Amino acid sequence: MWLLLDLYKKMTTYSHSRISTYENCPYQYKLRYVDKIEPEIAETIEIFMGKRVHETLEKLYKDKKFKKLVSKATLLKFYKDNWEKEYSDDILVVKEGLTGENYRKMGIKFIEDYYNKYKPFDQLTILGLETQDRMTLKDGNQWHVRIDKFACDNKGNYYVCDYKTNASMKDQEEADADRQLAMYSIWVKDKFKDAKSVKLVWHMLAFNKEAISERSEEQLEKLQDETIAQIKQIERAEKEKDFPTHITALCNYCGFKSQCPSFKHQIEVEAKEDIKEFKEDDGVKLVDEFSEVKLKKKEIEEKEEKLKSDLIEFAKQKGIDIVYGSNMKAGVKEFDKIVMPEDPEEKEKFIKLMKDKGIYEECSMICYPKLNSKVLKGDIDKEIKNKVQIEKDFRISLSKRKDVEEE
Repeated sequence: MWLLLDLYKKMTTYSHSRISTYENCPYQYKLRYVDKIEPEIAETIEIFMGKRVHETLEKLYKDKKFKKLVSKATLLKFYKDNWEKEYSDDILVVKEGLTGENYRKMGIKFIEDYYNKYKPFDQLTILGLETQDRMTLKDGNQWHVRIDKFACDNKGNYYVCDYKTNASMKDQEEADADRQLAMYSIWVKDKFKDAKSVKLVWHMLAFNKEAISERSEEQLEKLQDETIAQIKQIERAEKEKDFPTHITALCNYCGFKSQCPSFKHQIEVEAKEDIKEFKEDDGVKLVDEFSEVKLKKKEIEEKEEKLKSDLIEFAKQKGIDIVYGSNMKAGVKEFDKIVMPEDPEEKEKFIKLMKDKGIYEECSMICYPKLNSKVLKGDIDKEIKNKVQIEKDFRISLSKRKDVEEE
């Protein structure tokens, strides 16, 4: 019994949101779920608006449960009052040219469209709103089940519904590949044995449309296996304390930027009060000097290639193989080299021929980048992996700051 309790304590509750955080940025996952640090911003305007819309539609169906049909005007008043009560100036609005008021009006439009489309809201029997539950995965970990609207009809069909306030429409391919609602359908089939089907429904409120998907038992089995594999990768990262940053457009909405290695210095230098103070920052000076050296190096390398070409042409015209300068001389020697077949099919035949003739091993060499990738991903035989050591190293790359306009 104590062994079972100990095992239960070690199991973690995962969710679509938790795994998506790791997939989007392992470092954000570390700050949020391992270090349990609170984000620096209250929330983004997109999340804030989504919450207010969800609360309003939840009220609609809660009242309907008690045979009370809320008027559209009453529902909109609930939304507006709730918005005013909860809104604060520290909510982050990222998109340029938009304000909180723009999003407030968008929410009103979403609610109006939904109300007009589904009134009198008796198409399905509501089984749960903002459903909270857990299910146990095959590896013993728990999965958090949170469904916006859970319903059924009188034919044995169950509906897992999610309200989306996204600005982009979810197409059929995306719906059929979605993990969140599909994982919930596993829970439905386990809890409700009479379920003939489980339909996954996304209410795309910005478009007043639905995206609907359904999964077979084989697809759900595969999805659970893939989810467990991703959990194992997260557990491995936690054990090895390996959480790299991953820069994407989502970083603009992140609440941990001042603690992120990829943005911490940017925030520090942007806090400098004047340009002189900014230019005196040690990091700024180092990057500016490094980029200048890299630029000069590139120019020198391009000039070197041009001089090589000119020297070869000069030697050909003069019929000589040594060109003399003031203090140095340049030998220009012609030599033969082989050119491997470039066509993939012909290249494969050539390599096979080398193997058949017994010279491939002698003439081939290890492709370090491919071997390095396979070892680090664990996509290689353990015996081979155990023969090499993994060390930390650094790579420096330069890129243009997106917040600096071209002159």
